[in-house]
Formats: sequence, C-alpha cells, structure tokens
Amino acid sequence: MSEKPSDDRSSDPEIPDDVWEQFARDTERDIRSSAPKEPSARARRVTERLREQDARGEVPPGWRTDPVRQERDGRARRRRRLWAVLGVPVAAAVVLVALKPSLLPGDPFGTGDPPASEAAPLPAETAAPTAAPGAAGAERPTLDQPFAGSPALRWADGEAGIVLPEAKAVGAVSKSRVEQALKLTKKLLVGTNLDPRTVGGARPEAAFAVLDPKQPKLFDDLNTALRSPSGEDDPVTLFSRFDPDEVRPVGDVIKTRGRMTTGKGTHGGVAVHADYTFVYPLVRADGRTEVARTIVRRVLDVELADPARYRVTPGRLLLLKYDQEIGNSSCDVNDGYLHPEFPSTTSADPAPDGPAVDPYDRSRPLDADSACGTVTRT
Repeated sequence: MSEKPSDDRSSDPEIPDDVWEQFARDTERDIRSSAPKEPSARARRVTERLREQDARGEVPPGWRTDPVRQERDGRARRRRRLWAVLGVPVAAAVVLVALKPSLLPGDPFGTGDPPASEAAPLPAETAAPTAAPGAAGAERPTLDQPFAGSPALRWADGEAGIVLPEAKAVGAVSKSRVEQALKLTKKLLVGTNLDPRTVGGARPEAAFAVLDPKQPKLFDDLNTALRSPSGEDDPVTLFSRFDPDEVRPVGDVIKTRGRMTTGKGTHGGVAVHADYTFVYPLVRADGRTEVARTIVRRVLDVELADPARYRVTPGRLLLLKYDQEIGNSSCDVNDGYLHPEFPSTTSADPAPDGPAVDPYDRSRPLDADSACGTVTRT
C-alpha cells in the first residue's frame, strides 16, 4: 500500500520576510550591474577606427602595449628599489649629523668657529696696513697649536712670508739688477731671522755672507756685539737669537709677514726698504710645556751699489740702516739673546715704564727712542 507524501512542512526552517526581500533586492542589483552594456555610438566609432588602422599597420604607439608607460613604470619601480636600498644608511647618516653637525664640512649650521689649524691664510702684504689686526680669539698657545689666539696664525710660514715684488727697472738700474737686489735682501732677512743656526744662538754666518765686507765699521760693530754683548752693542738689534740653554723652538715654523719696496739708491744702485715681523713660539729648555711667543719687527734699508762707480763688493749688499721692535722679551738683559717671558712667570723686576704697544700692529711706524714698554698681546 502506497503512502502519499506528507504535506506537513512544520520541520522546515522559516525564513523571515525581510530577509527574503533583501535577498531579492541584492540579486536584482547584481544582475543589473553585471549585464553587458551596449557601447555608445562614439565608443563604437573609435573602436572601429582603431581596428581599421591596425589592419593597415597604423596602430598608434602604446595602443596595446604602451611602451612609454611601461618604461615609466619600470623607472618608478627601480627608484623604489633604490630608495629601499639607500634608505637605511641615509637615515643613519641624518641621525649622525644631527647628533654631531661638525661632521659636515664648512660648518653650514654655524655651530662654531673653524679649528685653529683650518684658518684661511692671508694674502701677501702689498701695502702698509691701515690698522692693527683684529682679535684672533682667546685660545692659548699649545705645543700642537703654538699660534692659537694670535693674528700670526694666518700668516705665512717662514720664507714663504717674504714675497718679492715684481722687479722693475729703477732709473738707469736694469730690471735684472733690481731683481738681484730683492733676492739678496730676502737672503739677508732669512739669515738674520729665520736660519735655524742664527735663531739657535750660533754665529749668523748666512747673514754675513750677504753683507758687503767693505763696510768695515759695520762688521766691527756686529762682531763686537756677538763677542761681548752689552747695552750699547747687542746683536739682537739685527739678529733674532735665543739662548738654547733657556728656551727651544716649538716645531720648525716661524710666522712671517711684511713687504719690500724699491727705489733709487745713493750709491748708483737700487735701494730696498724691507719691513717684516717674525713670530717665534718657544718653550723652556727644562721640558715644561708652557708656550710663549716673542714677536720681532725689523725694518731695513739696504742698497745694491754700482761697483763701477763705488768701491764695493759685487753681489753684496750695503746695510745702510736697521731698526727693530721686540715684543715679549726682557728689556734689561743684554747678553746677546732674546728672553721671552712666560705667562706663569712672576717677574720681580720693576714694571716697564714705556707705553703699551700691540706688537702685531704693522700700521705704526717704529719709534727707536721709545722706552721699554708692555705688550698688549703675544
């Protein structure tokens, strides 16, 4: 006996009406959005034109492949990869510079003055200065930086500071003779102020080799001063000499600045006027490391005379006049040497009675009759 299926549906889950309505709306929307749309008349015309051009081999560049866009996208990808590689070290460098800006050359952020060793050198002096050099800082000299806090820091080293002017004929004196006079004057300045043997207290043979021995009084006076120095005859009036038992140089650099000029001589030749300042850094010979500086300015008038008209030695200079100003050296010691005073030394001598002077001021004329004074800086 067959059985009819039961019409009882009470076991089927009942779906709420609002859910069925939402399902119907969503289904209708999806069918509508996915249904193919007929292109517009303009789109059909553009497509047909491109197909015709493709058939004739006239496809515009990049219609299908767009090589320009591909290359542009490739460059963008390469840039992204490059920045990915560089990003970490660049970020580290930025952090390092932020912590220590002095690592950048030139101090672009103005974080401080450049180190003393990097001070820009001055150009050669070609005319008389009009004022003293400005302040050079408050640094004290050390063994590593003996010219720290001194205007001489920017001066040339040794012979490099004796720059000869261009030689030109002076009256009947030829250019070559003027050039010879300038070179001999430089040799004299080196021999009296820069030669290590002279500075170390030895006899200044290099200077005597330039001077004319047919100036007997000059040679007699200089030899007397070297042999038996005194207040009347002291060799430091022409030679820069230090006692090796008292002091020794710091390094091998003596700072130099000055100039030469030429003119007509009184002995048928060319006259040379030289005005130079030399700065000597020194320490005590006993090994202490305190640094002192002695500053010596010298003004010389020499002439390369005409041997055809005067009884002179060819190739030698006549020393007509010499003067000096010495900063930071004991005034009352006349033993043939310069004696620098160190900052830590308390002198028991009476205070100098002369005026205070700036030994770096090259704009002042020398006063040979001035009493022993004090220096405003060394």
